[in-house]
Amino acid sequence: MFSKGQLIFAALFVVVFTISMIWSYRKDIKIHRKYYKNTFIIIIAIFLIIAIFTLITFSLH
Repeated sequence: MFSKGQLIFAALFVVVFTISMIWSYRKDIKIHRKYYKNTFIIIIAIFLIIAIFTLITFSLH
C-alpha cells in the first residue's frame, strides 16, 4: 500500500501545513475582522439555497 517513508512524509506534511495555516491566520486576524464582518450570513444563505434546490429536486421526482 504505502511505504514507511511515504507515511512519514504525509504525517510531517499534515503537521507542518496545519501549523503554517494557523500561523498565517493568526497573523492576518486583524484584517479578517475588518474586511470579513458578516460572512456567516453568506454561509447561511448558501446552505439555504442548497437545501431549497434539494427539496425541489426530491419533490419533482
